Amino acid sequence: MSGAPLPSAVAATVSSADATVDARAARTVRPRLLVTRPQPQADEWVAALQALGLDAVALPLLAIAGPGDTGAVHAAWQRLAQPGALAVVMFVSPGAVGRFFALRPPVQAWPAGVIAAAPGPGTGQALRGAGVPEAALLTPPVDGGRFDSEALWAVLEARCDWPRSEALIVRGEQGRDWLADAMRRAGAAVHFVEAYRRTAPVLSDAGRAALQAALAAPAAHCWLFSSSEAAGHLPALAPGADWSAARALATHPRIAEAARSLGFGRVGLVAPSPQAVADALAAGAP
Repeated sequence: MSGAPLPSAVAATVSSADATVDARAARTVRPRLLVTRPQPQADEWVAALQALGLDAVALPLLAIAGPGDTGAVHAAWQRLAQPGALAVVMFVSPGAVGRFFALRPPVQAWPAGVIAAAPGPGTGQALRGAGVPEAALLTPPVDGGRFDSEALWAVLEARCDWPRSEALIVRGEQGRDWLADAMRRAGAAVHFVEAYRRTAPVLSDAGRAALQAALAAPAAHCWLFSSSEAAGHLPALAPGADWSAARALATHPRIAEAARSLGFGRVGLVAPSPQAVADALAAGAP
């Protein structure tokens, strides 16, 4: 009879089947991507992702400010202008490129023979945009799938006579010292310059709305993390939030681990390019 209740075993089977169908349906709908990079990178990524047909919004979880001591950056440019003073300048991020070149002396070009090293394609592209010649650029191979200090050292190690070389690392207040330690072990003198400061984000109205929407409907969103520090700002922005139903794509295993430590239920790895993100989503990740 149509009004009779289903036996408990049958009802459980139907409920399980419905849940499976709902889960599969959720995966077939591409989520809204939350781009957490600092500005202006966030807007640039949103535009690139939207050009690939993806729904993406900017939700910067990290702010970039100028250096505390601009004099140190000016001194670095002066040293860079001295022939033979530096063999390589390594930039840790697009933000490092932007802030360093914002203080470049007028008409000073990138010096011949100095390597401009970048750990990933985004930083490499920022260097191109700043006018660094292609011949001076060095980044890990795109098809290598890894973009960090270790991957950069693999292509940089053989390029210099390290006991006779000096290197400059352009970064924020602090950072990983792995590459500096590797160059020092090879015999180089390594210097640092603080070109920018990382600060906690101040969300705009649009950012707060995007965050609330993601908290209300985690299955309809996917976080895109490119910084462990950025992910670490979420607890202060959403105190007590339950992230177990949230999903994320991270551009490095360390960043993925940071997301998992927050409680994200599904975390996948993706190369740091808009096309790689589009391909990952099309393949059902995360």
